[in-house]
Amino acid sequence: MAYTWVVLVTICVFLGCTSAIKERKEHWMKDGKDNIQDLMQMEPNYNMADNVILMVGDGMGLSTITAGRIYQGQKKGKSGEENKLTFEQFPYLALSKTYNVDRQVPDSAGTAVAMATGIKVNYGTLGLSIDVSQGNDCSKVTEENKLKTVLDYALEEGKSVGIVTTTRVTHATPAAMYAHSPDRDWEGDSEMNGMANCRHVKDIAYQLILENPNINVILGGGRRYFMNSSTFDPVIETAQGRRNDGLDLIQAWKNDKLKRNLKHQYVDTRQQLKDIDVASTDYLLGLFAPSHMTYEADRLPSSVEPTLSEMTEKAIQILKKNPKGYFLLIEGGRIDHSHHDNGAMRALEELLELDNTVSKVNQLTSEDDTLTVVTADHSHVFTIAGYPSRGNNILGLVDIMAELETPEDKMPYLTLGYTNGPFARRDNLTGVNTNTSTFKQGAYIKMPNETHGGEDVIIYAKGPMAHLFQGTKEQSYIGHVMMYSACLGVYKDSCDMPKRNSLSDAITARLTQTCGAIHLKSSMLLMLTVLIISKHFA
Repeated sequence: MAYTWVVLVTICVFLGCTSAIKERKEHWMKDGKDNIQDLMQMEPNYNMADNVILMVGDGMGLSTITAGRIYQGQKKGKSGEENKLTFEQFPYLALSKTYNVDRQVPDSAGTAVAMATGIKVNYGTLGLSIDVSQGNDCSKVTEENKLKTVLDYALEEGKSVGIVTTTRVTHATPAAMYAHSPDRDWEGDSEMNGMANCRHVKDIAYQLILENPNINVILGGGRRYFMNSSTFDPVIETAQGRRNDGLDLIQAWKNDKLKRNLKHQYVDTRQQLKDIDVASTDYLLGLFAPSHMTYEADRLPSSVEPTLSEMTEKAIQILKKNPKGYFLLIEGGRIDHSHHDNGAMRALEELLELDNTVSKVNQLTSEDDTLTVVTADHSHVFTIAGYPSRGNNILGLVDIMAELETPEDKMPYLTLGYTNGPFARRDNLTGVNTNTSTFKQGAYIKMPNETHGGEDVIIYAKGPMAHLFQGTKEQSYIGHVMMYSACLGVYKDSCDMPKRNSLSDAITARLTQTCGAIHLKSSMLLMLTVLIISKHFA
């Protein structure tokens, strides 16, 4: 994959494939008019959502989306700036304020809980109210302080539910859907040794398998927290399990399904996933790596791990068999990990696979009955700087440096960079190939890991009630819209609130659009007549 990208960039550089990009005024006039016409024809969808899909690009801030858009366009041999990602074509969007209750810049646990429950919580905690702070004091982990999620509410209504991620399935974002833990890092019992007052709190893997047995689909990485420490990994023979309690949670999952006579399959390779017979499978557990799954940029054709889009396709095929509908979390989790390591190319490749997954979701669902939300949990200190020319390699050096924009040290610099991180340096990059997955963008402040960013992120939405995503909202609002759209949780008995879809409102709206030139009194008379007719036929 990386080699293909280098070839494309080389061709563009030497043949000047972007040099002819000069949209004239007619282009921009048509673009503006077309956008207005599209928006004028948009009508809200007031249907009840049978299905809700939440797609989280972990760490996918606005600068990542912009760079990813250009990167995708340039991989197609174009300039890149004019490109649009699939989810950027969703009709509705809003801004999400990502702070945790106790932190200005958040982590992935607190932000995921906000989206899952509709309630903001503390940094580093999972499924618990703000009475519980991150740490090893479990005295306040009580039933009263446990929060219910959209996944919980979906199960209560008889819907199917699923989790698909490229991280460990016990990692922060997926764990926020089902776990209650004062520390997101307690993924296995080996991480909890010696914790005071915590005997009643189980590790996250334990909670997933033994306390949440009704989750239909679980796909991702993280086998090590499900296997005994004396057991070697079945695929990566040099890896071992990390459980010290003697439990085999994979076998425990199988035993539960056998005991209840449920149609189930466990898989740990890409081929096994492909071979799944959807018709005879209602419960699917797939753990494809000892830890997190492999970066897309490093994927080999012979990889035994499925892609995010492949996992998603199988998940939806299983979940949609339920006539009552489903809830599905899909996480492109390694965007975040790449940024923490100052690795821009890996992050952008992860974003592109998330975008491929959005395309797959579009193919497998309908806007009539499925609310699809694409967003990020938080941003990163990832920047796009300088004044490069149109179509300049997004992973490359800034190609235009006037006297006022030239660094004092006279050395070239990259368009993409980081404020902080493990690769703080100022190297002379003349002649260096910056288009590889292993290249690290230099940072300003040296730290063990690059940090999250605190700015708002974008929510993209389509489907039933997607029009409720407008303006700047608290991140917890996402959970409310998901529940409201599907009549779940606190909205179970109130999602029939007055909606502007009655006969009189529909006709009135049409009259308002078409009667602009009619005298005000005449318009009012027509509308009054319509209301009388509507009441007569009600």
